[in-house]
Amino acid sequence: MSVASSRHFLQIPGPTNVPDRVLHAIAKPTIDHRGPDFADLALEVFDKLRAVARTSADVVIYPSSGTGAWEAALVNTLSPGDAVLMCETGHFSDQWSELAATLGLRPETIPGDWRSGADPGVIEQRLRADSEHRIKAVAVVHNETSTGVVTDIAAVRAALDAADHPALLLVDTISSLGSVDYRHDEWGVDVTISCSQKGLMLPPGIGLNVISAKALLAAQSSKLTKSYWDWQPQLDAGKQGYFRYTPPTNLLFGLREALSMLLDEGLDEVYARHDRHAAATRAAVRAWGLEVLCRDPATAPGTDYSSALTAVLMPPDHDADHLREVVLENFDTSLGAGLSKVAKKVFRIGHLGAFNDATLLGTLGVVEAGLGLAGVPHQPGGVTAAIAELTGRSGD
Repeated sequence: MSVASSRHFLQIPGPTNVPDRVLHAIAKPTIDHRGPDFADLALEVFDKLRAVARTSADVVIYPSSGTGAWEAALVNTLSPGDAVLMCETGHFSDQWSELAATLGLRPETIPGDWRSGADPGVIEQRLRADSEHRIKAVAVVHNETSTGVVTDIAAVRAALDAADHPALLLVDTISSLGSVDYRHDEWGVDVTISCSQKGLMLPPGIGLNVISAKALLAAQSSKLTKSYWDWQPQLDAGKQGYFRYTPPTNLLFGLREALSMLLDEGLDEVYARHDRHAAATRAAVRAWGLEVLCRDPATAPGTDYSSALTAVLMPPDHDADHLREVVLENFDTSLGAGLSKVAKKVFRIGHLGAFNDATLLGTLGVVEAGLGLAGVPHQPGGVTAAIAELTGRSGD
């Protein structure tokens, strides 16, 4: 049965639903990107991005996906043959490692089980063993979108400091900036990588780097080939509010609006909202008798549940993609697919960005109905458990 509705429900963990305020901003007439109005726009966006990343550092924006922002972080700070310590936490950490190898770097991967974050103790041990400081950077995904696992970046920073190692700390916040608490300066991050289509509530098309003074210094001796991704020309132009290339003007209108929404709500309130929705989703999953992919943080060092999405393990011999098809066909709702190693084994519920209690309960209701229609063994009552969590009555 195919259901036509006035609105498709996009409950994947990115791209996320774009708020009407942001859509209306994007629809403004395009302006001259060499004129004074554009400079005012760009400078305001840079300032508001710093506020959301909790930093005073330089920011560079690219017309790109998050993959471009990954590449920019690597090519501006490293040289051919440099060793990069990568931490396997899921599909996207693996993709970043593959990109590093393609660029001529030497990624050294700490293996992971795709259910846990990067272990700070293991990172510290490896860095202590690197007495010649051959490792030039440690690259970590903060919120692994494929698994719903968060890595404790403050603890990773502490591991670098405890090992007294000079490696740069590069952090992917592609699905966490604006949805999971993140602090570039406080946590001593050297390059923060992010993009527009997740917690920042825009369509795809903007990638960005936040750059520490230490990373800027490293860029002076970096020998990897770069042109489009080169920080310095963009930093020079950005001081006056301009770009070295044609900017994504209308997306910047939308980004200004989205950042204003986050700051008006208050970052602490934004993160608390995401935490509530994640806790309610996990309550529903457990009530159904299913399992959250992320391990219990009490048993996995450096690990926390994602507040941006929840990845749910299917029972043995049941196909997550079949469930997703049933949900799409019957309820015009998209759930996130399992990727690579967890393909068909998990489905992902996005609960980030422009999201409220009503949207969450509707999503969980659709999932519960879909489980029944797809013949997936489960217990009823997931939505009831989520309501109890949201209303503070879970202990009643």
